[in-house]
Parts: sequence; structure tokens; C-alpha cells
Amino acid sequence: MYPVTHGGVEPVLLQIGDMSLTSTHVILPYGSYPLHGSHWTVQDSGQVTEGIPVVAIVLTVVFVWFCLLGLLFLLMKERRYVGFVAISVTGPGFHHTAQFPAGPQTSAWAAHAAAQARSITAAAPPLA
Repeated sequence: MYPVTHGGVEPVLLQIGDMSLTSTHVILPYGSYPLHGSHWTVQDSGQVTEGIPVVAIVLTVVFVWFCLLGLLFLLMKERRYVGFVAISVTGPGFHHTAQFPAGPQTSAWAAHAAAQARSITAAAPPLA
């Protein structure tokens, strides 16, 4: 795969949602800003809920009349992920947040992506 370029000069090193990072700039949907001096944060607002799925209740009602083993369907569990994980970048004159739906590995992915963005930011030279 060929690297995507910004303005025909700099390759995009990292893409997080609608944010792109080059070695010197962060590219947002509304413009390009210097990467030096920007700060990256992760906010995890995801929650995991467990419950008995509707199909288990239906199967229990149907099979409880045939044998008492139908009650075993009530042991079924279903995990639901609600909320979001947000990655934000703030710098001189800009602030942008990208949100991602919560999932089993979204938090770990977001923390890793923000760590990569921080390391690229730390190596970014100040623009004159």
C-alpha cells in the first residue's frame, strides 16, 4: 500500500477516525494545524451490561411445558456494550474529538492509538 500524502509532501503516519497525523501537522475536517504542542486524551464512557436474552425467555416458556430442562435456557447470558470511547486532540487554536462505539477491545485500541499520537507529537518539530 502506498502512503497517503498531505499536500503532496508529507505522508500520513496515523489515522484516528477523521483525524490524520503527519510528522508536523494534525489534519482535521476543518483544517490543518501544527502538531507541536498538541495534547491527546482518551475518555472511556463505555459500559458493559449483562442480561438474559429474549430468545432464552421464549425458549424457556415453550420448553418448560415439555420438560423441566427448559429452565436451563435461563442460564444464557448476553453482553451489551453501550456508550462510546472518545479520542480528543487540543492544541493552539483548535480542539477536535472523534467518538467510537464501545466494544470489547475499543478501550485498548483507543489507548494504543492515543499513545502512538503522543509519540508522533513528541517528535514533531516546532514550526516557525
